[in-house]
Amino acid sequence: MIEPYLGEPKRTIEVLQKYDFVFQKKFGQNFLIDTHVLDKIVKASQVAKDDFVLEIGPGIGTMTQYLAAAAREVVAVEIDKALIPILQDTLQDFENVSVIHDDILKVDIQKLAEERNGGRPIKVVANLPYYITTPIIMGLFENHVPIDSITVMVQKEVADRMQVGPGSKDYGALSLAVQYYAEPYIVANVPANCFMPRPKVGSAVIRLTRHKIPPIVVKDENLLFRLIRASFNQRRKTLANGLNNDPGLSFTKEEIQQAIANCGYPAGIRGEALTLEEFGRLSNELSK
Repeated sequence: MIEPYLGEPKRTIEVLQKYDFVFQKKFGQNFLIDTHVLDKIVKASQVAKDDFVLEIGPGIGTMTQYLAAAAREVVAVEIDKALIPILQDTLQDFENVSVIHDDILKVDIQKLAEERNGGRPIKVVANLPYYITTPIIMGLFENHVPIDSITVMVQKEVADRMQVGPGSKDYGALSLAVQYYAEPYIVANVPANCFMPRPKVGSAVIRLTRHKIPPIVVKDENLLFRLIRASFNQRRKTLANGLNNDPGLSFTKEEIQQAIANCGYPAGIRGEALTLEEFGRLSNELSK
């Protein structure tokens, strides 16, 4: 198989000029132009020769080439139709790659995993557009798609948020949701000069390794996440007031206060002080 040759800035510029490509702000396009970072992402994703990889937003196919050299098969999903002819060109020598022109939020990944990987867990790798990072990651987890790991380039601030615990200003609903489904590990921070065009914010590569079994047992997963969202929607309020003010929850103020007391938490505690395990306990208490 041909070696990956994209990744050098001059190669990227050649491809973009050849096709008169114009960056689309609405798609949040920032292409990677650093071979060390590309190597780091593929290494961190632990992609092996028998793996099926789903890549989200391949751009001009830079990382796709690296993944194709490491994996059994790669399916890359690209939303921008202007990139499809470019990908057909840059990936033509990589026989184990196919490109789907679609919005990743509309792709039936479950079906893809069944057809291409016998229903076994797949690995997801992506340089994600920052404006849609959370919906993509949460969509992959919440839809219970068979996933082994998700290794993604995201805004540094978002990566930090995914791995912190209580007591940090970055701690929130995203931290808890990610940690319920996966073990987060920040692989590397990536400066703006590794991209074309340069983003205005710092970036980081984070690997989310899917838990085989969630770290806590809850009677009602939906309730757990409703409680988490409600308690962070109004961070300045106490946990009891935040839950009581949420129209999506049907408990009385007394029921909420009683459940908090039954868990042994102080009456004036705020949601941001609770660990995932403590939210699980509260959720189970309210599910009785």
